[in-house]
Amino acid sequence: MTEGGARKGAIFDVDGTLLDSMPIWEEAPARWLLRKGVTPHGDLAKDLFKMSLREGAAYMKESYGLAESLDEIIDGVTGVIRTYYELEVPPKPGAAGFVRELRDRGIPMLLATSSVKEYVRAALSRIGIWDCFDGIITSDEAGAGKTDPQIYLLAARKLGLPPGDIFVFEDVIHAVRTANRAGFITVGVYDRASEADNAAMRKECAIYLHELTDPNGFLRNDRHGQM
Repeated sequence: MTEGGARKGAIFDVDGTLLDSMPIWEEAPARWLLRKGVTPHGDLAKDLFKMSLREGAAYMKESYGLAESLDEIIDGVTGVIRTYYELEVPPKPGAAGFVRELRDRGIPMLLATSSVKEYVRAALSRIGIWDCFDGIITSDEAGAGKTDPQIYLLAARKLGLPPGDIFVFEDVIHAVRTANRAGFITVGVYDRASEADNAAMRKECAIYLHELTDPNGFLRNDRHGQM
């Protein structure tokens, strides 16, 4: 923080914001089938898009004549995702340096994610930024997804700051709109999985970043006061 500046905090989404992880959620069922020697047909990701895990498992069992139970299919698919987070998922460009710079400036930071806490911890520990954050709140803990502001409000209470003094970094428009309605300062981060909403993100975010590659520029150009 600059001398005399107002104290600010930050809440970071994970998937699509800090981690380039969105594709695995679509690819995992097909990866699991291929490991079993089964070739997916059609657009499996599109077929499963609106289904829950159990609905998707039932669809796969029937469509491919799988001998596994629904629980075994779910465990197999989620195992693919878990392994990807532990060993493969890359950070978004500049994310690690960006987070470290904010930490070095004394800015308190929390994670707010719809993902699984253990997956996030594994990925961010491997990248070397898990310890930069003061905690993590999941949608399960908040009792609602990001169409509801509860996850952000819980994070704000943990940070001990009002929403108007907290930057919320997100890559999807519905989360940005939720945070805006709750009075947070929204920072949009480009992700190719949400490219269709890019124009709306630029319009509705207080700040928009194509990449997390210039923390000093972000700090200089904060429209809401000095960090």
